[in-house]
Amino acid sequence: MKNSVLKFGGTSVGDFEKIKDIAQSLKDRTILGEKLIVVVSAMGGTTDELLSNVNRLSPAPKDDHIALLVTTGEQQTISYLSIVLEELGVRTKAMTGFQAGIKTFGGHMKSRIADIDRACLVSALEEHDVIVVAGFQGINEDNEITTLGRGGSDTTAVAIAASCNMPCEIYTDVEGVYATDPRVYKKAKRIYDISYDEMMEMSALGAGVLETRSIEIAKNHSIPIYLGKTLSDEKGTWIMQETEVLERKAVTGAALDEDIIHATVYEPEVDSTLIFDLFKRFEEEEINVDMISQAVGSEGFQLSFTVKDTESNRLDQIFAETQMMHPDMVLTRHTDYAKVSIIGSGMRDMSGVASKAFMALNEAGIKFYQTTTSEISISYVVDKNHGENAVETLATAFGL
Repeated sequence: MKNSVLKFGGTSVGDFEKIKDIAQSLKDRTILGEKLIVVVSAMGGTTDELLSNVNRLSPAPKDDHIALLVTTGEQQTISYLSIVLEELGVRTKAMTGFQAGIKTFGGHMKSRIADIDRACLVSALEEHDVIVVAGFQGINEDNEITTLGRGGSDTTAVAIAASCNMPCEIYTDVEGVYATDPRVYKKAKRIYDISYDEMMEMSALGAGVLETRSIEIAKNHSIPIYLGKTLSDEKGTWIMQETEVLERKAVTGAALDEDIIHATVYEPEVDSTLIFDLFKRFEEEEINVDMISQAVGSEGFQLSFTVKDTESNRLDQIFAETQMMHPDMVLTRHTDYAKVSIIGSGMRDMSGVASKAFMALNEAGIKFYQTTTSEISISYVVDKNHGENAVETLATAFGL
């Protein structure tokens, strides 16, 4: 008997008609002998509405209170879907993250999965045809409800698939992974198979198709992920081991991230502890720092980096604290920049990619202020109003 983990995002369960259609498709699969663990997000817009309500009540609510509230969105969805499935005659059990044995650690709003009670899920699946699990949530060592942060339902689904050794299918409102955002570059091609490393890099660099942690879990446990459009016959994308990808290209995709803050700090004292003090606070506040580059000279050192613009308030606070400790520090901060990246595992073995990208941007008259590289990616900081043009320029240059 085949068992699979399926995940449906917020737009896929956005109204009752969609939930009914999904329930019927799940029933059809159980008739063929499958048993399914189905992870769902909150109905589209629910979480934003709950957070809006919070803003009307308090300017600074505690994270444990917010986590308790926002996880009710997923609990509504598991209830609705389970009710419809039972009406269709499908043996169904709905489970919150706590009931599914999803144990977490870390902050209430950005927890990570420590363990999943596999026996709990397997036992439930023996007595039911479909288990409907609330995504995005778990419970910590103090028995408090936590959330897994952005893309948490993806992480829930893949972690369950890894724990139960099942394939994972993720359904959303797009047909699969594209070489770049079709809304930015209309000629973007769909990718039918892509490696874990390439997908992780694309997600981390702004292609918000899947949450990076979910792909990392899949890679660590060799769990193939299928990404496709909900209830569509269109062929989607398989995310898998690099050795199984049919075609390796120098550049597989391009990503644009307009939601960044670009900061540069200058310190005239070369032996200053500024960098240590700054990054210690970033670690304490769990702020992810990207695109780090440093230049050191006889007149001091300069450090440039990017962070997500959602960290703006905490970043300002950290800069203010650091300025008090290092009064000679000079800070520049830009919110009018964007990050443009090209990604491809073929870069490991193929030369000339960086020069081709540089020439393409230069010929298009696009200035960049910082560039960083990894083994399979190159990223540029450009003016935000040139971001989409930069993506189109690079996509054209590399045939994406």
